[in-house]
Amino acid sequence: MTNYILPFGFALLTWWLSTGVILYLNHLPRDTYRWSMLVASCLLAACLYGLHTGSSNTTEMGALIAFSQALLVWAWLEISYFMGFVTGPCKLACPSDITGWARFRMALKTSLHHEAAVVALGVSIILLTWDAPNQFGTWTFVTLWSMRWSAKLNLFLGVPNVNEDWFPVHLRFLTTYMRRRSMNLLFPIVITASTMLVTWLFLLAVMASDDFNRTGFTLVASLMALAVLEHWFLVLPLHDTALWNWALRLAGKTAAQHAGRSASPCYLRKPAVWRRRSSDLA
Repeated sequence: MTNYILPFGFALLTWWLSTGVILYLNHLPRDTYRWSMLVASCLLAACLYGLHTGSSNTTEMGALIAFSQALLVWAWLEISYFMGFVTGPCKLACPSDITGWARFRMALKTSLHHEAAVVALGVSIILLTWDAPNQFGTWTFVTLWSMRWSAKLNLFLGVPNVNEDWFPVHLRFLTTYMRRRSMNLLFPIVITASTMLVTWLFLLAVMASDDFNRTGFTLVASLMALAVLEHWFLVLPLHDTALWNWALRLAGKTAAQHAGRSASPCYLRKPAVWRRRSSDLA
């Protein structure tokens, strides 16, 4: 049983922690964004290289590493989007008189460059791991890709719960493209198909004849199950923000400290030497 519990626990922990870290970084002052983007870009390059060189690794650790690297590639996409580096040509709120396909086209323009980046990185990972025995990095990325597009479509069509607090101030206009309604026709189709896919992936893990495939399929199935859970959060009277309030609170405290330092005149700040001497006297 531990062959399934440990990979599931790893997927759960990385999903929860990575989401929290991204929320924290996105809600910091904007002058910190360039440093976050620089670190994320270095990790992106390292992970793409790792996915290619590790695609022949068919051990349990190989599956875990490929899974983690694909998550970090996806983290770059999330950071670049929410920090405003890679979004789209339209940065305007949705006019109230626009409906139908015109509204969809305008919504697409708000994230067109981001969607192109998703496709480009997805194709890159497929090519980098083409015909290699370790495909779990590719499986992980495709899972994130498909379920994120599904979530965006459901938000566009209308769901009861829209977490506006998750959007940084400079992207709050995106919420005008999201409808609040009890249900849309796409949601039950996505939930049914995704649940069937989760079941199939877990069956592949159970039927696997080696630890590599057992671990890999458990990781991907767990991630898909968590994505289904995120979809349910869109319609159920539950607040998933409770899972990541720690990140938003921490970001708020950090931002307040940053603002305090920026607002403090230089002549009111003690030099480092004076601070040390004061503490010594104390």
